[in-house]
Amino acid sequence: MLDSCSEILSRLDFGQTKREVSSQLVNLLRADEHRYLDVTVALMLDVAAMDRFPNLEEQVDAAEMIAKAKRAVTELRRWTKRQQEVVAEQQASAAEIMARAAKDQDDRRFTEAHESLKTRFFQMHSASDPQQRGRDFEAFLNELFALYDLEPRFSYVMEHEQIDGAFLFNTDHYVVEAKWLKDPAGRRLLDEFKANIERKGKNTLGFYVSVNGFTSDAVTVYSFSSPFITMDGTDIMAVLERRIRLDDLIAHKKAHASQTGRCHLPVSEIFDRSK
Repeated sequence: MLDSCSEILSRLDFGQTKREVSSQLVNLLRADEHRYLDVTVALMLDVAAMDRFPNLEEQVDAAEMIAKAKRAVTELRRWTKRQQEVVAEQQASAAEIMARAAKDQDDRRFTEAHESLKTRFFQMHSASDPQQRGRDFEAFLNELFALYDLEPRFSYVMEHEQIDGAFLFNTDHYVVEAKWLKDPAGRRLLDEFKANIERKGKNTLGFYVSVNGFTSDAVTVYSFSSPFITMDGTDIMAVLERRIRLDDLIAHKKAHASQTGRCHLPVSEIFDRSK
């Protein structure tokens, strides 16, 4: 349509009066109606949408000319009403298609990001350097939290204390402790984490991640009251396999801790409850 408009404009003599140029335009459109149908319809819809006539307002007989123009536009609207409805339907359909395409693209990127993180998670299992794996694991968690818009903060140092990370979820601030140990994390580690959280602001919560889980005594001690919730490797895999969203997982764990005082809620229990 743009090419057709350019072609028509190039054939108009703008040195003549507006009335004469308008006549030229109408004659050109009539001469090849099929070819210029889209242009003609677009022009008619543009005119039908007019509610002011600035050029006529400057004329001596402005009132009479504006009244005629309004009557003509009203009549044109009557004739183009169905076409306007068709255009509106086409625009709505196009917008819906574009929105669906954008969502599909976002879903693909979301899935690809999970697959990439899952590959990295598997690779970390075979790492030979525990210290490097720990650093890689922190970076991995940071990207996973960012994928869910949790505003993660990478590891940072406070006075006399190293923080593995932090994130924001539902207006709650969480500090993160991330461990990839050979064995499950025991009570001593959770006690230390609890003490660290209690030194923070009263609204700060903890999120303890241990790939190889937690000892039974540690979970038992923090089964009545806990300022933190826990996540293990099974939880991580459930998220990476997209069997549950990370934000939904955290919400379930937080609600469970608030209701029962228990720090630990296996993802398998969440799935069982949803059956």
